[in-house]
Amino acid sequence: MNKESEKILVTGGTGLVGARLVPRLIEAGFACMTLVRNEKDVPAGATAVEADLLDASSLAAVKDVSAIVHLAAVFRTQDTDLIWKSNVEGTRNLINAARTHTPHSRFILASTAHVYKKNNPHPGREDDPVVPQQAYPASKLTAENELRESGLNWSILRFPFVYGDGDEHLETLPQHIIAAKWHPAMRMSTIHHRDIATAVHMALRGEMDSRMVNISDEAPTSLYELARLVGVTIESSSDPLPNPWHLHIDSSLARSLGFQPAVRTVYQAVQEKLL
Repeated sequence: MNKESEKILVTGGTGLVGARLVPRLIEAGFACMTLVRNEKDVPAGATAVEADLLDASSLAAVKDVSAIVHLAAVFRTQDTDLIWKSNVEGTRNLINAARTHTPHSRFILASTAHVYKKNNPHPGREDDPVVPQQAYPASKLTAENELRESGLNWSILRFPFVYGDGDEHLETLPQHIIAAKWHPAMRMSTIHHRDIATAVHMALRGEMDSRMVNISDEAPTSLYELARLVGVTIESSSDPLPNPWHLHIDSSLARSLGFQPAVRTVYQAVQEKLL
């Protein structure tokens, strides 16, 4: 892709991931258009495109782009109808707009490692059978399938727990650990925002075309350690760990494609003040 002549449309460009990804794409020389509603501010250097994923008629702006990075999603809410409507219908509308206006563009979908079964017998792999039970991962899996069957040039990046760059996501983790009553020895895969940008760059170059790819760093870390890194001590336990591979993904496919995380562990992020 010739970065100087090609435009990229990013959805969710003002969200937790997008607000940190878009500046990195711009710094790398990409021309970024960011889809927004209600005249929201966009990262410096990006062009705001006012549209709504749930209003198919507003998505003609995709005609000007050669790649779409679809980050927008609804996650932490009890409104399951909103999750399904936003994550499936919104993605479907964007896919249809791309097929109509720019059928040769790349369509990169951000998905989630939560699609893997809680009782998976090993770290989640891209070829594992998946039957997610909760609304968010189930809706993302449906969106994945719609994209795979769209006829577009697609890639799907499955991210685990995302953190860094002052997003305070890691700081909120202990409250979710406690609420979910997760075992403190459970190890969770993670990915820093810097390395999301690395993966998206690779996808924009075509290195992940027609693939679902797990993207994670090199060291799944225990929930007990993650909580302590942000100053919270959760209850200890030596009880047997049920579902030991839950939230742990296998990123060997990404490595075989050349992906190498710059932030290899959460401990490195702490040492280099990248949280």
